Amino acid sequence: MTVRRHDPDRRSRIIDVCLDLVAEVGVAGVSHRKVAAAADVPLGSMTYHFAGMDELLREAFARFSRSVSDGFEQRMSEATDLATARAAVVEIITRDVFGTHRDLVLTHELYTLAAREPAYRELTNAWMGRSRAALERHFDPVTARMLDALIEGLTIHRALDTEAPRHETVTEAVRRITAAG
Repeated sequence: MTVRRHDPDRRSRIIDVCLDLVAEVGVAGVSHRKVAAAADVPLGSMTYHFAGMDELLREAFARFSRSVSDGFEQRMSEATDLATARAAVVEIITRDVFGTHRDLVLTHELYTLAAREPAYRELTNAWMGRSRAALERHFDPVTARMLDALIEGLTIHRALDTEAPRHETVTEAVRRITAAG
């Protein structure tokens, strides 16, 4: 008699492991077989839960982008005035959203995938939309777009530079962008 393993969190674990593998080896290095082995699930579970690698990657990156957006929205919702909104943006850049190497790598893996595959742009556009909406609680739409571009640009610098941007430099950039015209 075969004993079935009760594993109600299997699908979620597969998604988490997929993100970990993407951070470790990149999208190109991830396969169903590698995810199954790392998640300690039978290979057949992969096709049971996901139609293919594309579906798994989309769900994994959707989870990741929602998580980042949730943190972004939380930080911006705590701001009560211009000074705390500026400080929140600085914290988003320097500490929160892209504070780990894993998150930086996942962000850029998603960006690269979205640049190549239009279907993934839905994820990045939704992510940018949520970011801008959170910023627009405190800043006009044009300023929110500029701040969003600063955040995205500094993530590139943070991922590629040998030194993280200095807190003082980020603070000054946010101040300049949000200064009354």
